[in-house]
Amino acid sequence: MAADLNKVAFSILELAAVGVETEISEVFENSLNLAQRAEEFGYKRFWLAEHHNMLSIASSATSILIGHIAQGTEKIRVGSGGIMLPNHSPLIVSEQFGTLGQLHSNRIDLGLGRAPGTDQRTAHAIRSDRMTAVHDFPKDIEEIQNYFSSDNEQPVRAFVAEGVDVPIYILGSSTSSAYLAAEKGLPYVFASHFAPAQLEEALRVYHQNFRPSAVLDRPYTIAGINIIAAETSEEAERMSTSMYKMILGILTQKMDYLQKETAMTPEIEHLKNHPSVQQMLKYAFVGNKEEVKAQTQAFVDRFRVDELILSSHIYDHEAQVKSFEIFSEIMTD
Repeated sequence: MAADLNKVAFSILELAAVGVETEISEVFENSLNLAQRAEEFGYKRFWLAEHHNMLSIASSATSILIGHIAQGTEKIRVGSGGIMLPNHSPLIVSEQFGTLGQLHSNRIDLGLGRAPGTDQRTAHAIRSDRMTAVHDFPKDIEEIQNYFSSDNEQPVRAFVAEGVDVPIYILGSSTSSAYLAAEKGLPYVFASHFAPAQLEEALRVYHQNFRPSAVLDRPYTIAGINIIAAETSEEAERMSTSMYKMILGILTQKMDYLQKETAMTPEIEHLKNHPSVQQMLKYAFVGNKEEVKAQTQAFVDRFRVDELILSSHIYDHEAQVKSFEIFSEIMTD
């Protein structure tokens, strides 16, 4: 039986992509404008990713950007997709998000991941003992939960966070994160927008091993997809050329600014059909409203997730906003 898209929540994962010939200050203005428009379109959340030492991504100071977006919006939930916890002290994360939760009551989410969000050299520059911190990920999550607890009586406390409602989400791209989210009874977010290989197995693991908790009595799943929607298939295809050029930079480790869209040349068509690109962008839905709706319906029918979180790599800001508007119509018509 086909799933009812009206019952599936939909959200945005923002990387604050820096386009060629674009100032970073303009990127931040566009991110805020996108969040404000997304609020109008009925999106549930607006999350910001954490990345470092990447020319084309400006969401490095994630908690600061979350505050900027939350200050400029009214209803939409704002959070991290995610904070890469091994890069940080659990105490500092708790104090930052406790402060955000105090300033923007019942609107802040804390998504936590264990990947570095960068290359290994930069990860070492962030925190030289990072590999130890990776192994401490489950313990550090418990530490954050303690800091947010109104019953915390530990010698070290994050007073600004105690009793503040900031829900925690576990992010991942493998079955290990699924086991962890299930064991802790927390919502699970899978990075299928760029690492789709283990999506089906991870969701199975999460559902089969889920233990109800004080914060969640049943499993809750969110899956990432890439969306490029336009009035016509041809327009969407042209817009997608920026995404394929970006993926080439990732695969060749030659990251560049997000490039302007171009015609779909034979070279880009060849890149689009390369097995590595096909695998990474398995769940990239490009086309007009009807085409994207059909792909989205098939995805939801197969995986039965509670929520979709959308990533979009489109150079032109207004075209990106329009793409998200079209998708909101797909989910609410």
